[in-house]
Amino acid sequence: MLEQRLHNVLTPKTEMNYAVTAMQQILLVLRFCAAGCMLQTVGDFTGIHKTTACRIVKRVIGIFASLAAEYIHMPNTQEEIDEVKRKFYTIAKFPRVIGAINCSHVKIISPGGANAEYFRNRKGYFSINVQVVADPNLLIRNIVARWPGSTHDQTILNNSSIKAQFENNRFGSSVMLGDSGYALKKYLITPIVNPTTEVEQVFNESQIRSRNTIERLFGVLKRRFPVLSLGIRLSLLL
Repeated sequence: MLEQRLHNVLTPKTEMNYAVTAMQQILLVLRFCAAGCMLQTVGDFTGIHKTTACRIVKRVIGIFASLAAEYIHMPNTQEEIDEVKRKFYTIAKFPRVIGAINCSHVKIISPGGANAEYFRNRKGYFSINVQVVADPNLLIRNIVARWPGSTHDQTILNNSSIKAQFENNRFGSSVMLGDSGYALKKYLITPIVNPTTEVEQVFNESQIRSRNTIERLFGVLKRRFPVLSLGIRLSLLL
């Protein structure tokens, strides 16, 4: 399906000099993401030089990114919103939820330059802090992947379109679930700090179990595409 969708875009205009086919380009990029290895290694897999592999990775991932809006979006209709709420509710009886939000660090090499240290996160390595909103089916509903590793999760949310959408009442009374790193809002429900009553403990249990979808999503993504956890050994200026 992916090859059919991108065939016309990726197919070389000529077959001279053993041009790399659309399928070979897609397989090369998928192997790069699934193995987290060097460009020379994935180039050897396809029988091409690492310089060509670098160009292919840059081009194909750019094309993937350009298609993101077609596949990554919040529920658009009331029927879709109600369906997502229903599925979240079946997890732990938490009502009105249409997404679980959190951030995860994607390891990178030092970008160099005067601003390199902005990318060093609290754990001491260079990264991009990626914000994701997940649904109960572990699908990405919203993503922001442009902030350096030192940026706080709340700062990313404050400057994101998803916050504006909720504050403009696009999703009505729907809410997201976040961890204690976020500020409590009418559209963003966080756990109760130091619960003292049985009711508060039950609330936290339901909130945490429902919010666990985002943690599971990160686990699935980084297991399926280890380059996200092992580290992207490419320049951010690719």
